[in-house]
Amino acid sequence: MDSRLDWEDLHTVLAVADCGSLAGAARRLGVNHTTVLRRIGGFEQRLGLRLFDRLPGGYALTAGGEELAAAARGMAATVDALERRLAGQDLRLEGTLRVATADTLTASLLPPLLAQFRELHPGIVLEVTTTNLMVNLTRRDADVAIRPVLDPPETLVGRRVAGIAFAAYAAASHPAARSGTVAAHPWVAPDDTLAGTSVARWMRRALPDAAIALRTDSLVEVCRAARAGIGLAALPCYLGDATEGLVRIATPTVPEDAALWVLTHEDLRRTARVSAFTEFMAAALARQRDLLEGRRPAVAE
Repeated sequence: MDSRLDWEDLHTVLAVADCGSLAGAARRLGVNHTTVLRRIGGFEQRLGLRLFDRLPGGYALTAGGEELAAAARGMAATVDALERRLAGQDLRLEGTLRVATADTLTASLLPPLLAQFRELHPGIVLEVTTTNLMVNLTRRDADVAIRPVLDPPETLVGRRVAGIAFAAYAAASHPAARSGTVAAHPWVAPDDTLAGTSVARWMRRALPDAAIALRTDSLVEVCRAARAGIGLAALPCYLGDATEGLVRIATPTVPEDAALWVLTHEDLRRTARVSAFTEFMAAALARQRDLLEGRRPAVAE
């Protein structure tokens, strides 16, 4: 038995433990399902220890796996903290900057702002990821997050840019666009993966009996479906107002519990490229506050 521990194997074990499945771990690690299966199987064989119970609903740690995972988490936290502290001493305006945001923002406000930032800092390479889940900035899944957030984690620092308004929209050719009423029309709705969003919560509260024509896991796809005339849609105003072919048919709502934040980890805030990006983006987005809060269309920077 070769019981030497390899960090790649430990990282894989933690990914499977956190995600509960090989597929989820593969997405997190950026590898395929077969690679995760091979790593776990080989690691178990070298240790002579079964780490996971293969259950119908996914993978669950055994007692031995729990002990190994707990130790690995401690190691991972130490490595992550060291990486953040070292990155925080980086005074160069160059290198890679990982930005996590929402697909609704990359489909509307962000592209021209990212282009402006690149003109100012051509040495910084931007990596942008869109996800409906808050990435783990402590684990450095990303360096900066630009997201609608209900309550930012205490480990993160940043700036609240604006509230986020949303309203009902219809295709310009839809009967609701001419009548200005939403009664008796089918809707395009977010599915259960977006149940925690302001749009989904509003629909559950205001339209509990609405007829649903289509559900999807992306508000960008909700927008596209509404523009195609499939049904009405509740959308963030920064997306709906910026989409050609859509007409706003209801007064915007600005929930008190949701806002757009630009966030990073405390250890990274003084890294030159992180500081430059967060300051630029917070200021640029603040200039679009009226659009974000539903008071007027976008204004060119």
